[in-house]
Amino acid sequence: MSYIDTKLFINGQWCDALDGATIAVTNPSTGETIGVVARATKDDLERAVSAAARGFAEWRNVPAIERSKIMRRAAALLRERRDDIARLLTQEQGKPIGEARVEISFASDIIEWFADEGLRIYGRIVPPRSANVQQTVQKEPVGPVAAFTPWNFPVNQITRKLSAALTTGCSFIVKAPEETPASAAALIGAFADAGVPNGAIGLVFGDPGEVSQFLISHPIIRKITFTGSTEVGKHLAGLAGRHMKRATMELGGHAPVIIAADADVDEAVRVLGASKFRNAGQVCISPTRFLVHNSLRSDFTAALVRYANQLQLGDGLSEGTSLGPLANERRLSAMKAIVDDARRVGATVATGGYQVGTRGNFFAPTVLADVPLTASVLNDEPFGPIAAIRGFEELDEAIAEANRLPFGLAGYAFAQRLKDIQKISKDLNVGMLWINQAATPWPEMPFGGVMDSGYGSEGGSEALEPYLVSKAVTVKW
Repeated sequence: MSYIDTKLFINGQWCDALDGATIAVTNPSTGETIGVVARATKDDLERAVSAAARGFAEWRNVPAIERSKIMRRAAALLRERRDDIARLLTQEQGKPIGEARVEISFASDIIEWFADEGLRIYGRIVPPRSANVQQTVQKEPVGPVAAFTPWNFPVNQITRKLSAALTTGCSFIVKAPEETPASAAALIGAFADAGVPNGAIGLVFGDPGEVSQFLISHPIIRKITFTGSTEVGKHLAGLAGRHMKRATMELGGHAPVIIAADADVDEAVRVLGASKFRNAGQVCISPTRFLVHNSLRSDFTAALVRYANQLQLGDGLSEGTSLGPLANERRLSAMKAIVDDARRVGATVATGGYQVGTRGNFFAPTVLADVPLTASVLNDEPFGPIAAIRGFEELDEAIAEANRLPFGLAGYAFAQRLKDIQKISKDLNVGMLWINQAATPWPEMPFGGVMDSGYGSEGGSEALEPYLVSKAVTVKW
């Protein structure tokens, strides 16, 4: 499927910006412009919000079973269109086509799970203190939602938010990333084609600061949900607080990995290597700080280097590619700075550490060994194909280092002793922890962080509560 230009989606219609403004879209594998996306004006945003108000008035009154059926149709359409959407996604984001297909298939699973979970939104009857009084607690949708999503998973990041909003009866506007607009539009198109009423979903693009300020401060918008950096998340959370808006924040991570003395090194490298270099490391839950028991450090480092060296770097649409480009030139510059800093403070570049070629944003998979705590890679999320290894002697030492930073999104561990597993499970300050396995962020499990990694959940039954209000109704007969 050839790349297509992307329009805004307002009140059930695809449309250009009122002033005709657009933003160029670039293929990160080639550096070439492949299309444009409409850039919304404030008047476009006002139209979108007004439509969301009308869409909410209709959608909230659609029975939950009917909402579920429409969402399931959207999931089916997404599966039917998977291969075409995956090609769009790879062209604009860079990830290997196989990873793009997995993202879209998983999005369908997420939609179906939320479609069913919406059927289980229950209120309750509260025993009254008088015989002639009835007390109930009713669950109602909070209202129109504004979402802000990043470019690393342009389909899935919207899907989690959109599915929770729609299944609870909320309308939804998403400011999707300008770098990856076509795949986001394809997702919205599947819901529109499935029968979501006009105005119940909207899609806009534009200047991030201008759009967020407009939507969050608008009195019609009742909730915001954001995935992105901690810095931006804190700004948006403050803005939401000033306007008394509910907020869910899924922010930056810097996931620690603890490799205990009895870990299976080969299995750990097989699992963690795939997790580390998936999407060129541009994953919020990517393992980044590898804390390895000193007795295994040499073997683990050598094995991870071998894993990195067998990856096939290239265009995501090319057969055999297992590692695509970084999404933009900013990430390329950031990787160079991280490696330069690590060298300066005494780390060893075990493999990689350099830009590959002069066309596109390719950076070699990189393993840094013996990394001092002063290195930026152990303090700031790299968000790229860089793994930093540091040794430890006692488990308490590793846990203390894992908890040293204010981030608390995800963590990983490989260990065999039950005592160690229990200690890691109890003491690691993260919202999600995977032990002896790859990340499995299934829709039925909570997805979110603690501390500077945000608050709220985008998975599990916990994800629905922020989209609902509890109304206490007391009737005297």
